[in-house]
Amino acid sequence: MKPESIGIINTHNAEQYTWGNGCAGWHLVKSDALSIIQERMPPGTAEVKHFHQRSRQFFFVLAGEATMEIGAEQIVLKAGDGVEIPPLVAHQLRNDSTTDLHFTVTSVPKSHGDRVVIPQ
Repeated sequence: MKPESIGIINTHNAEQYTWGNGCAGWHLVKSDALSIIQERMPPGTAEVKHFHQRSRQFFFVLAGEATMEIGAEQIVLKAGDGVEIPPLVAHQLRNDSTTDLHFTVTSVPKSHGDRVVIPQ
């Protein structure tokens, strides 16, 4: 069986979307039960602070450096680092560095439609 016939997925053939100020995401797995997205965030960009009612997420840095605010705590994630965010926990991912941030976010179940933005 050729690899193409078993559904190889990557950023060249995955469904892509843009968000924020020049950020991009690729749906590597997109189902109601599981979402795996690879994302790119340019320097100085951030998502809004929010939480998910049902979704548990795992962020994994592929390249660059991420600043993750979890509740009142901030941690820095470098390539090869990951962090799990349980449901109902406020969080915000930022790229405070001078280079692009590349990471994956795995959500169980999918996080789209489950986000509650925290007013700033």
